[in-house]
Amino acid sequence: MKISLDWLRTLFPTDKTPAEISALLTSTGLEVEGLEELESVPGGLQGVVLGTVLTCQKHPDADKLSITTVDVGDATPRNIVCGAPNVAAGQRVVVALEGAMLHPTSGEPFKIKKSKIRGAASEGMICAEDEIGVGTSHAGIMVLDTDLPNGTPAAEYFGLGSDHVLEIGLTPNRADAASHFGVARDLRALLRQPVQLPDVTQFHAPAQANGTAIGVQIEDADACPRYAGLLLEGVQVGPSPEWMQRRLRSIGLSPINNVVDVTNYVLHELGQPLHAFDADQIGGNGIRVRRAAASEQFATLDGIERTLKAEDLVIADAEGRALALAGVFGGKTSGVTEGTTRVFLESAYFNPAVARKTAQNHQLKTDASFRFERGTDPHMVPLALKRAALLLQEVAGARVASPVVDEFPKHIEHTPVRLLLPRVEKLIGHYIAPDRIRQILTDLDILIVEENDVHGGPEWIVSVPPYRVDVTREADVVEEILRIYGYDHVPLRTHNAADYLANFPQPDAELLRRDVSQLLSGQGYSEIVTNSLTNSRYFETAEQPDGNLVRVLNYNSADLDVMRPTLLHSGLEIVRHNVNRRQRDLKLYEFGRSYHRQPDGSYKERPTLGIFLTGNVQAESWQQPDAKTAYHHLAGAVLQVLRSLGHLQPGQQPVQHPYLNGGLTLLLHNQPVVHLGSVSPKVLKQMDVNQPVWYAELDWAWLTKKYRGALTVQELPKFPEVRRDLSLVVDLGVSFEQLRQIATKAEKKLLREVNVFDVYQGENLGAGKKSYSLSFLLQDPERTLTDQAIDQVMQKLMTQFEQQAGAVIRK
Repeated sequence: MKISLDWLRTLFPTDKTPAEISALLTSTGLEVEGLEELESVPGGLQGVVLGTVLTCQKHPDADKLSITTVDVGDATPRNIVCGAPNVAAGQRVVVALEGAMLHPTSGEPFKIKKSKIRGAASEGMICAEDEIGVGTSHAGIMVLDTDLPNGTPAAEYFGLGSDHVLEIGLTPNRADAASHFGVARDLRALLRQPVQLPDVTQFHAPAQANGTAIGVQIEDADACPRYAGLLLEGVQVGPSPEWMQRRLRSIGLSPINNVVDVTNYVLHELGQPLHAFDADQIGGNGIRVRRAAASEQFATLDGIERTLKAEDLVIADAEGRALALAGVFGGKTSGVTEGTTRVFLESAYFNPAVARKTAQNHQLKTDASFRFERGTDPHMVPLALKRAALLLQEVAGARVASPVVDEFPKHIEHTPVRLLLPRVEKLIGHYIAPDRIRQILTDLDILIVEENDVHGGPEWIVSVPPYRVDVTREADVVEEILRIYGYDHVPLRTHNAADYLANFPQPDAELLRRDVSQLLSGQGYSEIVTNSLTNSRYFETAEQPDGNLVRVLNYNSADLDVMRPTLLHSGLEIVRHNVNRRQRDLKLYEFGRSYHRQPDGSYKERPTLGIFLTGNVQAESWQQPDAKTAYHHLAGAVLQVLRSLGHLQPGQQPVQHPYLNGGLTLLLHNQPVVHLGSVSPKVLKQMDVNQPVWYAELDWAWLTKKYRGALTVQELPKFPEVRRDLSLVVDLGVSFEQLRQIATKAEKKLLREVNVFDVYQGENLGAGKKSYSLSFLLQDPERTLTDQAIDQVMQKLMTQFEQQAGAVIRK
């Protein structure tokens, strides 16, 4: 949001510098992200002064040139060659001195240099108005009527000055500051100086309409609690005056015509959106504020034919024809044109939720909808209307032709909030005197309506004005006190402490997250952070909606309309972004949350860890050939994460994840805690990722809840371990995990580890068969194993493989 300091000073006169104002506003939460100086004339007429022509003679070698001497306030007059036909001795003129950079009304800037023209020295230039950018005439030099001394800067004579424009990063909770007046209110509280609202005492309306009156009927008071209007006649539509155009341009708006410019001017001055209708286009001389009919057609000002929904609020005429989308956008046929002479001016307060839904339904974002969606001041409605009417009288010759119509069927009360004074110190961590708190609240228009002594200390009941839509709780009021008191005025204690300690699990989940982050980062993975909002089209089609999605009712973008049920798709967006920029070898991880709608209608938020792997294992090198990432690379990282959390031997089953192919689901206590595998080609195509991606999704909440941090310390074994290998043929459906479980159940005392080092399939094994080569590590902590003991264990294992897995032992 842009704020003009010249404009701001008309509401809040202050001698503070632009830098000081920027610092003050930033301290209140209205962060100034940029400060720009704007000159009313480019270059500010630097090096251009007033002078007097002392002598003027014709140039001996040029009929159209004159040689002059000009007093510019220096000890020695300047010799200047001038080509203007009207130059003469005794004139007061504007002189551009050597070195001045001029910015003409048309054409490129140029610099004044000392030169010779047809043999005569010239030490400057006597200027026409277009040559210095203050007008368009080039008929001759400017001849001034002034008593200002020679050498006076021309900028002083023309009354030129520079403006400064603040770029404020307006946060969603500060809709009250979305105008010059809103910013002035914060400065009033900081500097304890009054704000000057525009003077509307000169506004007068007839007791009765001079012509045909336009009535107003509100059919939905909840959607439109207040609606005011005024009929103006004799309107002459044309360009706005230069002062108004200059102020609108300073905040990035393009002037359109005097009527539209006035509505924009008042919007950015007072924060109250207005709309101007061509009164001759209002059928039945009446306004109806109503809900739209389902599938009602309406052409907006941009020429687009829109299909309305029953929840949309429209401004219609007495004949039922829609004229505008309330608080959002005007209609094609009811807007002001060059031929408009009668204007009906609207100033209203619309329910923020209703305005937001209408804007979202039609994907329309305007300056008006921005403010109505967040909440405007219902009590600013009549003042803004009168302010606009006076401006239209000034700039468009308008005449007030009717009394003000102000329908206010649903009065909007102030918000009462209970403030316990000791809570102020408790929340801020610093004592503020009650008198100072009272002063701050008064300067913020927050009234103290009741004072009580209750258990716990003095209690105030305060009344918050409705334009402060974000202040509804005690903590909000305390925040208001703190931002005006000043964060910098709250000293840091030597030893910070808290008087309340929560029962956090030991160790804290954040510490576990840090440790796992360090583990993955140490393996070359990069952490990413993605948006929790995502696109519903990733998970459903119009023909097959997904009832498990958590939908956002008032989404700002159709591409961000649901909460993500998995981290996969938002991570793939990052993969796509990098791959498209030739960063193809990626190792990524993200700690995030997934969101799910339960069958009973409740919602569940699940902390999740997602790991992504794609491209080559390592960067291209002449020392070794390229190797693509594979399943076991991802599985190795996942197993290290599990081990770091104390989960050593998870069970396995084929992957149970809707977007993965060819992987595993890992189980702990029969609970699926990890899904890992390759992302399905269908999902990759949908996300426009053109290379394979491996993905693992870990149930972070379960893993941290069941964290096994206790260390088991045991003495290093004194006796050697023994390895034995075994080859066996099994059916294709038999997995290594099944064989490992059979072995560990059969021999619990001596068997330390089972590993597979070769898998073979071939015609000589027969159809539907495969061969595993397994290694077994055996060790007895109390003695050296004998051959007899080893053979007994291996015989036991072979017997169990034959009986439980149908294995054929290869001798």
